[in-house]
Amino acid sequence: MRDPRDFLLELFAAGLAAVDGRRRMRQALAGRDDLVDVWLLAVGKAAAAMTLGALDALGPRVSRALVVSRAGYFGEELAQHDGITCLTGGHPVPDEGSLAAGAAALELAALAGRGQAVLLLVSGGASSLMEVLPETVTLADLQRVSNWALASGLPIERVNAVRRRLSRIKDGRLVAAFGHCAVEGFFISDVPGDDAALVGSGILAAAAAPPDGAGLPGWVSVLMAGSGASPPALASAPVTCVGCLDDALAAIRQAALAAGVACRVRSERLEGDAVAAAGLLCGESSAAASGLIAWGGETTVRLPPSPGRGGRNQHLALAAARLIDGRDDLTLLAAGTDGSDGNSADAGAIVDGGTIDRGRDAGLDPDTCLRQADSGRFLEASGDLVHTGATGTNVGDLLLALRRDPGHSL
Repeated sequence: MRDPRDFLLELFAAGLAAVDGRRRMRQALAGRDDLVDVWLLAVGKAAAAMTLGALDALGPRVSRALVVSRAGYFGEELAQHDGITCLTGGHPVPDEGSLAAGAAALELAALAGRGQAVLLLVSGGASSLMEVLPETVTLADLQRVSNWALASGLPIERVNAVRRRLSRIKDGRLVAAFGHCAVEGFFISDVPGDDAALVGSGILAAAAAPPDGAGLPGWVSVLMAGSGASPPALASAPVTCVGCLDDALAAIRQAALAAGVACRVRSERLEGDAVAAAGLLCGESSAAASGLIAWGGETTVRLPPSPGRGGRNQHLALAAARLIDGRDDLTLLAAGTDGSDGNSADAGAIVDGGTIDRGRDAGLDPDTCLRQADSGRFLEASGDLVHTGATGTNVGDLLLALRRDPGHSL
C-alpha cells in the first residue's frame, strides 16, 4: 500500500521536472546554429536554471551574461563560467539590489553593438528583482506599493498594472532599450493565459490595455499619475514560452495514470481568496470518485497588519485541513512550483484528516493561525510543510487532491 503523502510528492516532482528551466531552455535552443556571439540577460526565480540551459545548448557561443535572481537561487555551477555576472535583487519587495540590477541591464543594452544577438530570459519574480525607477518615484515609494500589494489580496494582473506605471524598464521598455540589437525573448509563464506582457510586468512586451486604476487607494493612484513614466514601448521582439502551468499539469496526469490512479485536471485556474478556494477544492474532491484532481493557479490572501509565517499555499492548506478534519480518505497538497510560499522558505504543505489534531497537540489553534496569517507555524508543528528549495522553475501553484477508497488503496 503506497503512502498517499509520498505519492503526492512524487506527482509534484513530476510536474516540476516537466517545466525545469534548464531542460526547457536547452530544448528551445537546440540546433540554433544561427546564434554565434550571444549575450544573455536572465531575470526571475528561474533565471539561473534558464541560463544553464542556454549554456548547455550554445556553450562558448554565449560570450556575456547578466543573471538576476533572488538570494539562494543561483547555485554554484554558474560561477564556473566566464563572462557571467550574477546579481541579487529583492523579493517579494524590491531593494537596492533590484535597482542595481536594473541599472546593469540598461548598461548592458548601452554596451551592445548594433545587431548584437541578445537573448532575454524571463520568469516569475522578475517584477521585484530588477527595476529602474522614474525620477519622481523613490525606492521607498516602490517598497510601500509592494507591501500594500502583498497585503491587498488583489490578483497579480492588477498588481502588475501598477508596477508597469512605476517603471522605466517594464511594459516593453527594456526591449526598446535593446532595440538596436537582434533580440529574442524566452519565458517561463506563471500568469493566466501565458501572456508575455504579464510575466515580470512586461519585461518582454507591452500590455495591450492601459493600467486600470479603478479601486486603488488614493495615494497609489496619485503616485501612478505623477510618475512621469514614458508611454509603453511599441518595440517588440519574438518571444517563446518554454514552460507553463499546463505542461506541469499534463505531466502530473501522466504520472498518476502510469501509477494506475485516475486523474482529472481542471482546465480553469484556481484563483481568488485562498480560504474560498480550499472550500471549492475539498467540496469537489469529496463529491468525486476516488482518484486525483489537479488544479493550478494562484490564490490570494488579505493579510492582517502584522502577519505571521506562511503564504497563500500554506493558508489554503490549513483552511482545507479544517474541512477534512477527522477524515481518512482525503490528502491534499498545495505548493508553489518555485519552491517558496509567501514569507517562508517552504513551498507549501500536504494536509490530511489528522493535521488539525497534530497541530492542536502542539498547543496551536488553527483558527487563530489563519486569522493571523500564521499558517506556516501551525503546519510546521503538525509536520505537514513541503520544503524543496529553489526548483529552477516557476509556473504558479499546484494543488492536488487525492481521494482514496476505503482501505486506503491507491
